[in-house]
Amino acid sequence: MNPDSFVQLLQRGFRITLGATSSLLETLQDPQKRDANLSELKSKWSQQAEDWAAKGAVTEEEARNFVDRLWQQRPAATRPTNTYSPSTPTTVTTPNPDPQAQSEIQDLTAQIATLRSELENLRNSESNS
Repeated sequence: MNPDSFVQLLQRGFRITLGATSSLLETLQDPQKRDANLSELKSKWSQQAEDWAAKGAVTEEEARNFVDRLWQQRPAATRPTNTYSPSTPTTVTTPNPDPQAQSEIQDLTAQIATLRSELENLRNSESNS
């Protein structure tokens, strides 16, 4: 079997599945369409498979475009790069934390813990009333 034809067969099966799923969802949402689709399915199985493959191709393309748009919207700094080379030395610098900032963070964390505790106490007192 030719590898290209096998890939095409898998892709066609995938598209048929996508199209069938899409049609199924549309059918479940509309009772009139459900009756029409069931009678059509009984009479035209091979044509329906072609329609599902076409619909699956459209759905696949829409999904790819959606993922591509999401990928393009990511900031360049968060995108992984494939330029790493084991022979290239990598230096990582970690910033020294500001002692005052650390103290403020600890104070804010303690305040949040206190607020959570008070909120939980209020919820418990309201549920007991």
